[in-house]
Amino acid sequence: MTTNPNPNLNVAARPITILGAGHIGFALALMLRRAGGYSVRVADHDPQRLQVLHELGFEVCLIQGAADTHVAIAHQYAVLNALPFHKAVSVAQMCVAAGVHYFDLTEDVRSTQAIQALAVDAHSVLMPQCGLAPGFIGVLGHDLAKRFDSVDSLRLRVGALPRYPSNRLGYNLTWSTEGLINEYCNPCEALVDGVPQQVPALEGLETFAIDGMAYEAFNTSGGLGTLTHTLQGRARHVDYKSIRYPGHHAVMKLLLQDLRLAEKRGLLKDILEGALPGTDQDVVLVFATATGRREGRWLQESYAVRVLGDMVEGQRLSAIQRTTAAGMCVALDLVAQGQLPQAGFIGQEQIGLGDFLANRFGRTMAGESALDALYPGIDAPAKGLTQAQVGDLQNTAAVLR
Repeated sequence: MTTNPNPNLNVAARPITILGAGHIGFALALMLRRAGGYSVRVADHDPQRLQVLHELGFEVCLIQGAADTHVAIAHQYAVLNALPFHKAVSVAQMCVAAGVHYFDLTEDVRSTQAIQALAVDAHSVLMPQCGLAPGFIGVLGHDLAKRFDSVDSLRLRVGALPRYPSNRLGYNLTWSTEGLINEYCNPCEALVDGVPQQVPALEGLETFAIDGMAYEAFNTSGGLGTLTHTLQGRARHVDYKSIRYPGHHAVMKLLLQDLRLAEKRGLLKDILEGALPGTDQDVVLVFATATGRREGRWLQESYAVRVLGDMVEGQRLSAIQRTTAAGMCVALDLVAQGQLPQAGFIGQEQIGLGDFLANRFGRTMAGESALDALYPGIDAPAKGLTQAQVGDLQNTAAVLR
């Protein structure tokens, strides 16, 4: 199924609230406004962050307590939760009570399970884990698995890395430090010999190369979302690992296990944020491989994409901002278009890969063929695109090359 590249031009703008004006909330606001079809409000507890968005012309709402959050949510079409993972369940509860669609980015397994329980009697959509991993990687993994009669292994690898590493970790902070620590400390879900299991974070170290560049990968928590449960009985082995530059794994094991900082996450957060600078000069790598049998043949299929940062409405967005926000925007768009259920829990694998990549936001993950895949053989006026929008698409395609 394909989607109109700009499906909301001829309908009334749907009111949405973005909770959180940090890196991802900022990207969501810019991307949704540029695309059209939504009336965007951004809510946060930080007045300085809100002032930046206000100066860019966005409606903003200062959150100073639960009452303010209720006001920010009420009467909206949807809430996009870009707050830290520990806020997910409470915000989801508010959305259920208000009958508002709910989307989030959480990688936290317990939060997702709690939201899934809330969805049983909900009259609105509850769709957590809408980012990159979890998020797009679940869409991709499920699509690869469906191509086989039986799946022997599905190996999903994702990394958000600095393009110019300059420290022993080969790493810069490009997203939530709390989320990063969660991934490195919490148990990881996997399918092992067809049985759902929890495997330790930081284990399963492997090395490989993409286009001649060396990388390592190891178990991290939360990246699979609900995929292990979806593929149980259909796949023998499914795992998710984070991609890093060589040497990162050894340093993190020293910090987390030998120095026992996994038991002092607040201290670890302070250390990382005090020592590792942030960067907008990053790259996101996605590498997925499935092996199995189809019509009696033993086959392998793979998908790889490399995404860099780009300019949106005159603002520089990093690769992790673009890819994470894209997953949530696609989910919102597909619900708004009626291509996904209109109530209850929605797992990421309910989105078809073709629908994701054909969506106006999904082109971020479409690789080198982004422009041609979205607009084959149609000139700009026929698509209803302005020259500025065409320029944005061409810039995106050039960056992805």
